[in-house]
Amino acid sequence: MKPNSSKKLWKIGSKEYNTQYFDFNKDGDLIIKEGHNIYNVRYLADKMGSPLEILLPFVVEERLEDFLDLNKELSKKVGYQGKFFYHYPMKVNQNKEVVMALVGEGAHLETSSYNDLYLIKKMLEAETFNPNIRILCNGPKTDKYMNLIDELQHKGTKIFPLIEGPSELKFLQHSRYDVGIRLDMPVKAASIWNKPVDRFGFPAKDILEMGKFKNLKILHYHVGSQIETLNDVIGPIKYALDIFFKLKEKNPTLDTLDIGGGMPIPYERTKSYPVEKLMEKIFELLKSEAEKRGVPHPNLICEWGRYIVAPAQITVYKVIDTKKINSKKVDGKKWYVIDGSFMNDLPDTWAIKQKWAIAPVNNKNDKNLNEVWLAGSTCDSDDIYTGVKGSVTLPDYDYDSEQPMYIVVFDTGAYQASLSMQHCLLSSPIKIIAENGHIVVARKRETAEDVGKLFGW
Repeated sequence: MKPNSSKKLWKIGSKEYNTQYFDFNKDGDLIIKEGHNIYNVRYLADKMGSPLEILLPFVVEERLEDFLDLNKELSKKVGYQGKFFYHYPMKVNQNKEVVMALVGEGAHLETSSYNDLYLIKKMLEAETFNPNIRILCNGPKTDKYMNLIDELQHKGTKIFPLIEGPSELKFLQHSRYDVGIRLDMPVKAASIWNKPVDRFGFPAKDILEMGKFKNLKILHYHVGSQIETLNDVIGPIKYALDIFFKLKEKNPTLDTLDIGGGMPIPYERTKSYPVEKLMEKIFELLKSEAEKRGVPHPNLICEWGRYIVAPAQITVYKVIDTKKINSKKVDGKKWYVIDGSFMNDLPDTWAIKQKWAIAPVNNKNDKNLNEVWLAGSTCDSDDIYTGVKGSVTLPDYDYDSEQPMYIVVFDTGAYQASLSMQHCLLSSPIKIIAENGHIVVARKRETAEDVGKLFGW
């Protein structure tokens, strides 16, 4: 197979699918391109071993910079006069290299727990970023979490606790510091994360009957991740704006709408609505609804974490065994057993049936392709991946080949590290950083002793 054919088959080198940073070289090896710097993924896997996670901070930086520039241009085009704030939700990927790259490009932050906020406190104390950064605090507020919020507020940090339940309302409704409140959004969206009942926030009726807040600044809601259609993003915004303007009548300090997350990633390499079109519609909607009522345009916050960071990491595995699938009822013809685990390293594969784009790292321009199923190295029958449409297309390979075969899973930068497990006591992958032509080991591969200590040995 010629390299160009390989690129088309595995959707390599396409900005539409966030693979513009990748290519196959003349030998058929997958490479990563960072300006004039090139990283050979097969070489890195040979040198560092596998499983291997390769984090690309330059991708994070470029995606956020492009997104912020886009919103600046669209605001001007539409005549939207509110402020736009991008808040990165740390739960998506808490690795320091990711968070600091985003902050360096102008991101504000959002936390979900005391531990998230503690990390921000340490960064503030180290004076590693602008003290004018804005922090949103989501998630249930334990006493420790609330005390840390209070401590940082007293130090002048721009921190906004978002009220999600009755106990938080009791403490924060009359706070002398700025706060937000979360709306339980009844307008649902097409998304595999969609829940018929949401435990977060308050119904609109309850919010409008709460009376006056001392310093209410933000109305927040979240409908889910990977929202499938543009209209499913716009519909909840229309509902929230109606509540926003009604709430503002009693609370003139209210000036910001936070629409949460939801912008999808093309994990399955299918086309989606363009971010440019969506953001233009959002700005037009905020402008028109405000002008109908003769009030200032609301400020806008979005928290699209997955959209920014998922394409900035790939995970590499080595095929360690092959076996024929003895069934005519499935699309896969052969098992490829990898040296890692889908359940441990990419838990969304197992937990929510997440689909992933997979390609060979060293395809060797092979004309012989096979439809395969992939199996992890745990003893669990659920530790498998059967592809987007029933199988994964990869070059044919046998375990006794003289050359190793590596495969790559794209878009693994969101959530997988924080949700990873230790099933069968497998070691977590080694994580390396590729940036500015250099390779740095960020997290060493766990030894058997390291894993044992996690369980008291």
